[in-house]
Amino acid sequence: MKSTESIRVELDDGLAILSLAQPARGNPIDGPFGRDFKQVASDLLDAPGLRAVLLRADGPNFSFGGDLKTFYPARDRLAPLVREWTAELHMGLQRFWRLPVPVVTAVQGFAMGGGVAMLAGCDVVMAGASARLGSAFAQLGFSCDSGSTVTLTYRMGVARARRFVLLAEMLDSQGAQAAGLVDLVVPDAQLQDDALALARRFAAGPTVAYGETKRLFMKAGAAQLEAQLEDEALTLARVSATLDAQEGIAAHVEKRKPVFQGR
Repeated sequence: MKSTESIRVELDDGLAILSLAQPARGNPIDGPFGRDFKQVASDLLDAPGLRAVLLRADGPNFSFGGDLKTFYPARDRLAPLVREWTAELHMGLQRFWRLPVPVVTAVQGFAMGGGVAMLAGCDVVMAGASARLGSAFAQLGFSCDSGSTVTLTYRMGVARARRFVLLAEMLDSQGAQAAGLVDLVVPDAQLQDDALALARRFAAGPTVAYGETKRLFMKAGAAQLEAQLEDEALTLARVSATLDAQEGIAAHVEKRKPVFQGR
């Protein structure tokens, strides 16, 4: 396995440590990240002796989600761009969530949009006490992607997940834990060490039993994963072509309140 521009990969006695490695940009989700994530997920499926994965992020924040600064100059032609980017990202997410080993995620600072969907599909989510998890899709005039409708529903239930997205909520670590989005909350200073210790505990455990348990739960809770991810991608492509979506991106980048027209 090898690192990419946006994801650093380290192997440690059966444990793969993946670090989102663009902290200066807020570890964004964009086209290159989608390609990188797909490649890393594929490599993990083929990695001999893999027994657990730790997903973490460099810098003060886990991920700001979609890179709106990249969207801004292309906002009048987003639909094909969204279809292209989600094709890579969604395939990577499917492969990553289906890994037959436990996946632990450590979340610090802000996790937004697609970054929240990504971590919500992992097996154990550990957050620092000051972490904030949010959904800004609706504020931008966007529908959601990155498996949000699957992973958020799986963790929070339909009504709570829908409210989280429609109201563009921002949850602190305790609120996210109460909603089921986060499993464990620890002091910020302990986050990385505690997450690594838990991942190593899984790596020393009964790997086959863990993998089969994951498979059964996924079969019970997300049987339509592939179809739902494709529906999300195509829906977001349609929505991104609307005037409201273009206005949402422009308003965010130009630091003003959006004026939506309903079209």
